[in-house]
Formats: sequence, structure tokens, C-alpha cells
Amino acid sequence: MGSFDVRRLARLAIVGAAALALPACSMGNMFAPGKPAETAQLQNSSATASEISAASTNALPAIATECPEIKVRPGSEALFYYGKGKVGDARSLNYQAVIEKQSRNCVVSNGLITVKMGVVGRLLLGPAGNQTNVDLPLRFAVERDDVAVFSERYDIPVTITPPNQAEEFVKVVENVAIPYLGGERITIWVGFDTKG
Repeated sequence: MGSFDVRRLARLAIVGAAALALPACSMGNMFAPGKPAETAQLQNSSATASEISAASTNALPAIATECPEIKVRPGSEALFYYGKGKVGDARSLNYQAVIEKQSRNCVVSNGLITVKMGVVGRLLLGPAGNQTNVDLPLRFAVERDDVAVFSERYDIPVTITPPNQAEEFVKVVENVAIPYLGGERITIWVGFDTKG
């Protein structure tokens, strides 16, 4: 077998491995059987260690092509604070806060995904509310294959200046580095955290 065929096999092996690591992509007929002569030739060939190493160096890990999704953790998209412990009584509501938007961007290099993530939300006074300063407990977390690799709670100061009854808040967290090998399921979570 010529060196061209061996290099072609190494490239096919790398492309095949990368394609398998992208479960969300449609494969179509990419792995349909080839002509019998070509299939037999590939089955009976092998690449040298140096050719595989060279091909691997040039291949991008699957995770490098996308920034992990950012989601609001179910049940933590809103925060309600009631005065005098009257939870659920609309007339006793001091304030509520809601997450309106979340976003992230990433830089991928040298086995790390470096994430910048943030949220925009709103604090609204309720019928019993007269607060001018509120600290909102917000948690950002990153999970890799359902295991937390980053989790941090931030108290977001919000000032409401009368006669305003609502105020927007923004929180951005930068330079969160996530190690990766390629093919992991990574999710960024955000939400209010009253448990501390």
C-alpha cells in the first residue's frame, strides 16, 4: 500500500471520530458502505503512529466548534420576597425579581473553553414593597457530564430610586475556564439561589 493510501486512511479515521463525537449533527449517508474493493482495501490497511499523530494534531475536538448552551435552572427563574412571612399573599409581596435574558460566549484553545456568561433581569416592587436597595442572590454553574466544574453565588446589588417601582440588573462573569477532552456534554446554568 502506498503512503498516499495510509495518509487517506488516517484522515478518514480522524474525520470519523470527530463525526461520532457530534451526536446532534445529522450523519445522512456519510457512513454508507463504499465499493467492495475500496472497503476491503481500507479494512486491510493501517496508518503509522507518526501519521496518526500528525492527523490528530490538525483535528479540532468536536466541542471546539460550539459554545456550551446556557440555561436558566428550572424553578430558579424568579425570586419572590414576602414581608412578615406571608408567603403566597399577593398583598404582602415586597418585591419579585426575574431573569429576562441570558447569554455567553467562548474562546477555545489548549484544552480549555474560556467562558464569559451573563444575565439581564428586572426587580419589581410589590404592593408591600418600599425597598430602595436589594441584594439578589444569583448563581452561575457549569456542569460537564452532569458534574459541577464551576459554581459560584453572587449577591447582585440593585438600587430602586423612588418614584420608580422597577429596576433592571445585569451580571457578567468572565474568564471561567473549563477543561475538556472533546465530546463531553457541557451546560451552563444560571438562576436565583436563596439557599446560599
